[in-house]
Amino acid sequence: MPSPQRQVSGAITGLLARASPYHSAVTLIEAGNADQPSTSLSSSPKPSKRIKLEVESKTSNISDRTRSTSLRKTSSTVKLEETVSEEDTSSRVKVKSPKKPKPIPQNLDTPHPAPPHWKEVYDSIKEMRAQTVAPVDTMGCEQAQHKEKDPKNRRFAVLVSLMLSSQTKDEVTDAAVEKLRAAVGGTLSVAAIISADDSTISDAIAKVGFWRRKTGYIKKTALRLRDDFDSEVPKTVDELCSLPGVGPKMAFLTLHVAWNLNHGIGVDVHVHRITNRLGWHQRPTKKPEETRLNIQSWLPIELHREINHMLVGFGQTICVPVGPKCDSCTLSTKGLCPSANTKPPRSPKKRKRQSSANLEHESGPKIDIAIES
Repeated sequence: MPSPQRQVSGAITGLLARASPYHSAVTLIEAGNADQPSTSLSSSPKPSKRIKLEVESKTSNISDRTRSTSLRKTSSTVKLEETVSEEDTSSRVKVKSPKKPKPIPQNLDTPHPAPPHWKEVYDSIKEMRAQTVAPVDTMGCEQAQHKEKDPKNRRFAVLVSLMLSSQTKDEVTDAAVEKLRAAVGGTLSVAAIISADDSTISDAIAKVGFWRRKTGYIKKTALRLRDDFDSEVPKTVDELCSLPGVGPKMAFLTLHVAWNLNHGIGVDVHVHRITNRLGWHQRPTKKPEETRLNIQSWLPIELHREINHMLVGFGQTICVPVGPKCDSCTLSTKGLCPSANTKPPRSPKKRKRQSSANLEHESGPKIDIAIES
């Protein structure tokens, strides 16, 4: 007996597919009546509430992520721009504001005592200087200003001459100043130095000591004078020492010659050497600045300006660095110089020429040569 067939009540259902109206990559599956014609994919029946919410949440998440990413990029760009702008601003500030110079000391906490008989020694050297002409008298820094008419250029020429004189003889410095003046157009001015090429300056001063370094110093000093001092030479020691390549000796001498201001003693190698030879320091000084502070503490201020010129000429002609001419110095005969060499110079030994007769009596075997006939 055949088994009874199971009857299915209700209409036969089927699965219908259609495209999502919210996203092209999503396909919606729905249950429908098989008897009914299948709807095309392009039809757009009302979607379920759950699917709609899921699509909206996905869309909002995508938009939120995109917005946050763009914001992070924008913020990082802003921060980067702010950092770069701050660095550029700080670099510009550093270039425009030079380093504050250290003040040059003017006095000792405890003044150095005046050496005994210093006035007699001073007057004796001054008398000897009046009888001789030294290179500093005709080719010193005072001579550099005489060929300039403009007062600013005269003062600038004095400063340039002093900058070139370091570790250089006066004869070489004077020739270099003249050559530099001609190379920049006949006038030694701040504007002329700025306009000149470095090679032009170097070729003109090539015979002075450390000419490469001094080329940069002179160019940078001219720029500083133009930007900070209205192309004028400063009138204080601290401002002068803030210029590239300018030290206390140059600063004090510049004030003496260019501005006729007596603010201290210019101590160079001659002043440093001679005052130590004279025993004017309780302990021998090792640096020119020590020498300056010692002498300034006891030497009358009216002599601060002339002592440099006097001792430089004395050191160039009599109290020279090697082999001082103590026999020509009155300090030696008066017993006022503890370093004077009172011994007469030794005469060079003459080598005796040996005669042929003396050579015969020299020790050694005697050899007789005879020819047999």
